[in-house]
Amino acid sequence: MTDFAPTQPVAMLDALTKGMPGSLAPLSPAEIGSLGWNLLREDLNLPAAVLRQSALEHNSRWMQAFIALHNGRFSPHGKTTMSPELFARQLNDGAWAITLANVHQVQVARHFGIRRIFLANQLVGRQAIEYILGTLRDDPDFDFYCVADSVEHVRMLADAASRIDAGRPLQVLVEIGIPGARSGCRDTESALAVARAIHEHSPLLSLRGVEGFEGILSHSDPGELAQRVKAFLSSMREVAEQCDAEDLYGDGTVLLSAGGSAFYDIVLEELGRARLARDNAVLTRSGCYLAHDVKKYDAAHHHLAARIGQRTPGQEGPRAALEVWAYVHSRPEPGRVIIGMGKRDISYDDLPVAQQWHRPAGPGSPGPAKLSGDHQVVRLDDQHAYLNVPEDSPLKVGDMVQFGISHPCLTFDKWRAICLVDDEYNVTGAVTTYF
Repeated sequence: MTDFAPTQPVAMLDALTKGMPGSLAPLSPAEIGSLGWNLLREDLNLPAAVLRQSALEHNSRWMQAFIALHNGRFSPHGKTTMSPELFARQLNDGAWAITLANVHQVQVARHFGIRRIFLANQLVGRQAIEYILGTLRDDPDFDFYCVADSVEHVRMLADAASRIDAGRPLQVLVEIGIPGARSGCRDTESALAVARAIHEHSPLLSLRGVEGFEGILSHSDPGELAQRVKAFLSSMREVAEQCDAEDLYGDGTVLLSAGGSAFYDIVLEELGRARLARDNAVLTRSGCYLAHDVKKYDAAHHHLAARIGQRTPGQEGPRAALEVWAYVHSRPEPGRVIIGMGKRDISYDDLPVAQQWHRPAGPGSPGPAKLSGDHQVVRLDDQHAYLNVPEDSPLKVGDMVQFGISHPCLTFDKWRAICLVDDEYNVTGAVTTYF
């Protein structure tokens, strides 16, 4: 899958790993691919999450080409997958860093040899701050960035850095926020106060740029939403340019960072308009592109494609790579099927989509068939899905049903291991997760 190997061995898989057969003796994820398993032959326990390898490879190539076309840097958000094998793929694809959301995630990434980390969050708490400063002190190859949105937080970081001599500055970006939403400075003046405080605490701290997250914005009209995103990014540019005018930045390329998995095209374009005397780079952070989905981010990509027109690296955008398969457990009514899959197995902030079904029938049985759109998940319990079906639906007990997901982040976190499969559902390997 990749020529980048994690520096530490990943966990072994065995019968205690969800989705694995009860007879499995401990094996590494790489060894799983040598067993000759096939999902459709029922070689895995269901429910099981799988990643289609062809879609992963397509999505990797697509994002590489997109970033190159728009002359940006890319730091994919690792909290989506928390998978060292997928981090490795992204770094091999040219990712500048891995973005993370908390210090537990940083510890996981560090364990597997990730050297450059962008913490798109505040670094708060004694254990967290001391861990980062101690790692900066002990590992000269560790390149770390975090954000701040208050003078009080800046002082907290500076005080810790004065006690734990890392031998170099802690690199901090000013976070710009949105009124009524989550963290981040609410206006230009408060952002500049934070930037000046970081500068005043040099050389303990170094101001390295401006950061924000536009994905928290919402509106029912895609055009109006795009305008709100642009206005937010314009406010980021204003802060970045004023910091440049006051010569507040420390050494190195100034980073202008935003871009979740929905608006990274607008981020690259709008932040790319910043006029700074210093060298600067736009750093975007999509995490969901690699797995993609069939609802939330698929819709976001269609809006993106409409915005960028011909400025895209190919006619086909990202493909859904992550699927969850489960058995029909019951058909208690003509129009209702109960599936052995629930909130413990799949994201449910937006209900999954039944896409294919398969009836295991031994060697030579036909492959999966498409399900009509009137097969709809209407509810999830912990371990069950309620699937409304037409009365002439072919589904019966023991059939296998494939579900497309929405919001990959909240499916990955339900699996300690996810098998890789080819387009015939032969198992070619596995990736592990560390949530």
